[in-house]
Amino acid sequence: QVQLVESGGGLVQPGGSLRLSCAASGSFFSIAAMGWYRQAPGKQRELVAGITRSGSANYADSVKGRFTISRDYAKNTLYLQMNSLKPEDTAVYYCNCNADVWDLGTLRRGDYWGQGTQVTVSS
Repeated sequence: QVQLVESGGGLVQPGGSLRLSCAASGSFFSIAAMGWYRQAPGKQRELVAGITRSGSANYADSVKGRFTISRDYAKNTLYLQMNSLKPEDTAVYYCNCNADVWDLGTLRRGDYWGQGTQVTVSS
C-alpha cells in the first residue's frame, strides 16, 4: 500500500556532502512520522533521524549538527542532507514511514520500508 523509493546515495570523500531523497507513493490515506535508518556491515540497524507529521525532528547523537532531515508534504518526499561526512557514516540508508491505509473499510496504521541506498565515505 505504500512504496518508498530512496535515491541520492553514492561514494563521497570524507568531509563531503550528499542529499538522500525518499519518495512515497501508493494508496495511503496519510503519512505520519518518517525517518532515516542506517545499517553498517556487522551492525544493527539504527535510527539516524526522524520527523513527525508536525515537523518536529530528532537526530542520533552521532549526526547532530551535520545531518538535517526535512520533508515535502505536497510531494510526499523525505530528505536527508548529510554534511561533513565521515567514514563511520558508511552504511546502507533506509527510509521508513508510518502510514494510515484503508484495509477493508478500516483505517490501519502500518510501518513501511524502502529498499535502501548505499552511502560510502572513503578517500
